Amino acid sequence: MKYIFINSVYGFGSTGRIIADKCEQLKNEGHECAAAYGRTCADNGAAQLIRIGTKPDYLFHAGITRLFDLNGYGSRAATQRLLSQIEHFQPDVIWLHNLHGYYLNIELLFKWLKEHSQIKILWTLHDCWAFTGHCAHFSAAKCDRWKSGCGDCPQLKAYPKTYGADHTQRNYRQKQACFTGLANLTIIVPSEWLARTVKQSFLKEYPVEVVHNQIDKSLFKPTPSDFREQYGLDGKTVILGVASVWDKEKGLLDFCRLREKLDSRFAIVLVGVTDKQKSRLLPGILALPRTASPRELAEIYSAADVFVNPTHQDTYPTVNLEARACGTPVITYDVGGSPESAGGKYIVKENDIDGLAEQIYKLTEREAVELSV
Repeated sequence: MKYIFINSVYGFGSTGRIIADKCEQLKNEGHECAAAYGRTCADNGAAQLIRIGTKPDYLFHAGITRLFDLNGYGSRAATQRLLSQIEHFQPDVIWLHNLHGYYLNIELLFKWLKEHSQIKILWTLHDCWAFTGHCAHFSAAKCDRWKSGCGDCPQLKAYPKTYGADHTQRNYRQKQACFTGLANLTIIVPSEWLARTVKQSFLKEYPVEVVHNQIDKSLFKPTPSDFREQYGLDGKTVILGVASVWDKEKGLLDFCRLREKLDSRFAIVLVGVTDKQKSRLLPGILALPRTASPRELAEIYSAADVFVNPTHQDTYPTVNLEARACGTPVITYDVGGSPESAGGKYIVKENDIDGLAEQIYKLTEREAVELSV
């Protein structure tokens, strides 16, 4: 069979790696794959690659989003070219992933999909953007306006950021018109939490399958290194946090508050921190830049004693899976799908910094006793 994937990135970041791994699997099974992407690409040789649009296309689309909240409604010419390439490829399956990201016109795409009902459509949702009037996540804002049509949005300055008027009701109605009414669409989600959420949205007409995200355990496994020695962490209990992009929703401020609760025996290491963020962190937090190397990440995960993920909104974070595969226990908030990928063992109520610290102390003391026996 012939598959074509559509996503903002390929082979890069969590969603890009998921698609690249799936293409490699399908290729090994004898299928043919193409991958259409909007921005970043890391080619693994498993798919025919199609770049959607150009940097000017992307910048213009981002600009109209900033001014008019039009994420998903720019990139008309780029999308028309993509549709011509899809017709030439003649896929049996079109597998959608993240359609936001300033690279694709959803009205043109879904009009075409409805006109080609012979093609099977799969759509993996990695967040909630598909059924809201604006945001990709609403948990941190404690907002449920997406259930009734949006409006009076509390997150206009959150991704995809806009400085214009509140057009979330318009966006909600347009998405509902675009995304409903396909006879051949199956939605795939990575967590039971997101499955339950989709069933409360206007996408509830579609069958929903839960397929947990997977990671490459040949890469993410206990990996020895000199990481502790390199950064002067010998003798310390290392608490690790990893994010592609750190912000308050990912729990960056929570780590600062946690630093104040832990004594000097503990060192906090954060991966993915920018230079600007680094200057604002408390002493006792080692801030490292983002790395695209799975090997380097595996070394850092393996060197840590505990992985802490204080995310305030997430569907099924793969960082939890990566840490566990490297033998590092995961503590996370009871938010979204994070407890599912964390293994559901060390779960703390959201915003309970004392609870995080208590769980860390208990877990590391328990491990110390087990090692001494």
